[in-house]
Amino acid sequence: MDYARSLWCMSNGDDDPADASEEADAADDAEEAGGAGESTDAAAPTLPDEATEESLDEYLDEIAALLDDAETEADLDDVDALLDDAESGIEAADLPEPDEDDEDADDPRGDLEDRVAELRDAAEEARGPYGEDVVDAIESAGATLEDTEWTVAGIDDAAAAVAAFVEAAADAVDDEVDADEIEPDSTVADVADDSASDDEAEDEEEADPVDALVAALDAVAAGVAEADLDPDDDAETIAALVEATDDLEAALEDAEEWDDLETHEQLRAEGFYDVLGHYKDFPVEWSALKEHEARGNVDMILLALDSLTSDFMERHCLEAFERMGKRGKTEASVEELLGRAEKRDQFSIRILGKMAAEEATETLVEYVPESSNPQLQKATFKALGEIGAAEAVQPLADALVDDDTEELVRPHAARALGLVGDTRAIDPLADVLADDESDDVRAAAGWALRQIGTRDALETVADYADEHSFIVSTEGEKAQRSLDAASAPA
Repeated sequence: MDYARSLWCMSNGDDDPADASEEADAADDAEEAGGAGESTDAAAPTLPDEATEESLDEYLDEIAALLDDAETEADLDDVDALLDDAESGIEAADLPEPDEDDEDADDPRGDLEDRVAELRDAAEEARGPYGEDVVDAIESAGATLEDTEWTVAGIDDAAAAVAAFVEAAADAVDDEVDADEIEPDSTVADVADDSASDDEAEDEEEADPVDALVAALDAVAAGVAEADLDPDDDAETIAALVEATDDLEAALEDAEEWDDLETHEQLRAEGFYDVLGHYKDFPVEWSALKEHEARGNVDMILLALDSLTSDFMERHCLEAFERMGKRGKTEASVEELLGRAEKRDQFSIRILGKMAAEEATETLVEYVPESSNPQLQKATFKALGEIGAAEAVQPLADALVDDDTEELVRPHAARALGLVGDTRAIDPLADVLADDESDDVRAAAGWALRQIGTRDALETVADYADEHSFIVSTEGEKAQRSLDAASAPA
């Protein structure tokens, strides 16, 4: 016999001997069915032996009424057990099957199964909330704190929200959460004060106020978990905690995030405009940029480059780095410019050369043989020379004599070899000086040999002091003067 029948028999007080056997059978069947939970005060609905669409509908109506009256988890357990019986009854019932050729045909079995599913969802929704739900909500708030980029005002608002939540939680679970032992109200100002008074602050990582807030929430979550709240006996406590977590989530939602700010507000929040005593140029960002360049504030220039989307300001940010040269070289600035150089941005390649950024060597060497893009080659050759990249000597020497390298580009390869200053370049440069058909290339080779500056290199160039080509002979004369100066008595 089904679970519903067993509940009905248990609630029936009839002592008629004729019914005793049926009652005993009902009890046995209930035990076999494994019915769970305590019944409600009302008599449980009974599932007909030969169920029809109408009787099953009525049965589900009675279950729905019990669900409306359910007040405890045990009541909901009874509803779930009755729904199990309903599913079995629907499956066993002899119900008409829908006409497969008629899309609009009635489907009694499907409709009843849909009702069971809806009632199950309603029963599940009626459960709880549980202490575990509160812990999950607290952990979710902690994740929000960690994953969000807050403004200074935002982190202070978040700290106030956490402090209010800790106090509310302590009131609700006073045996497990001690608000006096939890200090969630760390702000950016608090951290700054603590750091300023610490003699060893320079050797330690700067404290993160978010860590203190998350730690406070973790402490509350642990206290709630230890309280082992019962969804029936502690319903009021759980409701108070749910309300507190809802307030916490709403307060964090309202706290100011970095992405909430407009570009100029972000720059203002980062102190980008603080260097301005008065505005000299328009836009004011340009004035501030010039001041940051003068002060060597690389991070602020990078901030402007990332935040300001106009071509005008982007160009001026890059020009600032070009003028700063090695003074503007930091890990962050090299990373930014190298990312642009990897997209063959010639201006960024040029700046990396001015910075002598050896980190760019591997990327730039790849561009040396790209004869189809002469302008890229020119920028690359000069940058490699200014970096002094020894790894580039052979690729540059190859490009110097490559028939595919344009004649106007080859002098740049020779000068790059001179800037690198590696003696391995003496022989290829000497060959070009002796045999190349272009006087411009030969003169560039002579200049490069003079930059290398060894005696062998200078003597090689000095042999061409009487060269018919004026630009080549000029390099030879300069080399001879260098040799004479080196051999003159002190």
